[in-house]
Amino acid sequence: MTDTLHSRTAALRDILERQFQTHTGQLLELTAYSREPGHGGHDPDTLRALMETARQGIADSAGALRRMSEGTYGCCEGCGAEIPVARLEIRPSARYCVPCQERQPR
Repeated sequence: MTDTLHSRTAALRDILERQFQTHTGQLLELTAYSREPGHGGHDPDTLRALMETARQGIADSAGALRRMSEGTYGCCEGCGAEIPVARLEIRPSARYCVPCQERQPR
C-alpha cells in the first residue's frame, strides 16, 4: 500500500462503513415494503430490483472492508497492480483497476 493510499485509508473506511449502513437500511426498508399488502406502493419487479441493488451494495462494501482488514485493499484482483487512489475515492469498493474492470463481463 503506497503512502497516498495509506493516508486515505481511514477516510475510505469511513465512506465504506457509511455505504454499508445505508444499503443495509435500504434493504431493511425494502424488505418491509415487500411484506406489505400492495408492496408499500412499489411495483413488485421494481422492488426486487431495488432489493438486489441494496444487497450488492452491502456485498461490495463488506468485501472492501474485508480486503482492508486483510491488507489487500487497493490491489487489482485482475492484474495485481495497485488501484489508483483517485479511482478508490470515486468507487471505494473497486476490486479492479480501470483496464481490468473494462475486461470484466457485465
